[in-house]
Amino acid sequence: MHRLGRHPKDGGPVRVGQGIDVHPFSDDLSRPLVLGGVRIAETGGLAGHSDADAVAHALADAVLGAAGLGDLGDHFPDTDPAWAGADSVELLRVVVDKARAAGFRPVNADCTVMLEAPKLAPHRAAMVARMSDALGAPVGVKATRPEGLTPAVLCIAVVLLEPTGG
Repeated sequence: MHRLGRHPKDGGPVRVGQGIDVHPFSDDLSRPLVLGGVRIAETGGLAGHSDADAVAHALADAVLGAAGLGDLGDHFPDTDPAWAGADSVELLRVVVDKARAAGFRPVNADCTVMLEAPKLAPHRAAMVARMSDALGAPVGVKATRPEGLTPAVLCIAVVLLEPTGG
């Protein structure tokens, strides 16, 4: 038997993190749309300092929150030109390494992407593969439509981390 909030295998606490990211569509139609590490060619991209991948950003924030390491802006500020156009999947990999250094490993994550268009179904398997590879654990990706509420992309991510035990 184990106490609530303790991992049964090693007695350490499991940690849950939540991340939310939103980006409006860019006026620059040549900017690529990147979601979950996948370039989607049907439309222009999102406005942002990096590649504006709202899925990778939300997931990275969830990992940082669960590990108690602040947020994405603490580690990769949008005022730093070094991060201009950065590949957000690579930023997610760095964040996962930081969580591991803090004594946690990802167990799984779930992401919900809210956007009117394009449809994500044709890209979902590739997004799941890219995010799962970067996280080092299974990631679910699903989509919903905002029914005209916003011309932007919003992603909510939840992640479970467990202690590495050493």
